[in-house]
Amino acid sequence: MKQIVAVVALATLAILLWQLAPIAMPSGLGVVAQHYAEHGVQDNRGANLVTSVVVNYRGFDTLGEVTVLFLSVSGAAFVLRRRTGLEVHEPRRASEIVRTGARLLFAPIVLFGTYIFVHGHLTPGGGFQGGAVVASGVLLLLLANKDHPLPHGFLSWTESLSGLGFVAAGLAGLWAGGSFLANRGILPLGTWNQLFSAGVIPVIYTFVGLKVGSELATLLDVMMHAADEEVHQ
Repeated sequence: MKQIVAVVALATLAILLWQLAPIAMPSGLGVVAQHYAEHGVQDNRGANLVTSVVVNYRGFDTLGEVTVLFLSVSGAAFVLRRRTGLEVHEPRRASEIVRTGARLLFAPIVLFGTYIFVHGHLTPGGGFQGGAVVASGVLLLLLANKDHPLPHGFLSWTESLSGLGFVAAGLAGLWAGGSFLANRGILPLGTWNQLFSAGVIPVIYTFVGLKVGSELATLLDVMMHAADEEVHQ
């Protein structure tokens, strides 16, 4: 009986969504989107128009997303470090292949993540994607050796200074261009499709990448060592 009800509910939901699809998908661009498409390259010289929207036109939203990520990581760390009654299993030592691979691949992974957020104004990708790639290198190290020492002080300072740099770039835009995160009068816009172009946008994406990478790396370390205090009690 439950299966029949579920099938009927899914069919009804599919019909409703099918009828709403033409309403949810307009045939053309709205006024704001049309402005972005027509003036995005001229205003910012970024080859990736999505980056111009995310970091410049709607950069305040991105600042909010970074803040949400910080609060999520902080909340997860707070909960995991205070869990009691965990069933702890002695982890199996990683194989020689995993440990050797971690040593060889960590630096290229971090370099690739850095490449992604530094070139965010030119190619698809950006601060969040590059930061996640950097954190995946940290995950590989922890999988190879659970007790691998991480520079917690360095991660903390990187996360804090990156967030401060993001806000400072926004205030500089307010001072020079008349609006928060404005991309005018701070750095030269440069030549289209060149690395040193798009004004302050690549700088902001670098701050975002460093902040996301350090926050996710810290979260991975907390998750990996959540039960350590339980073992020592």
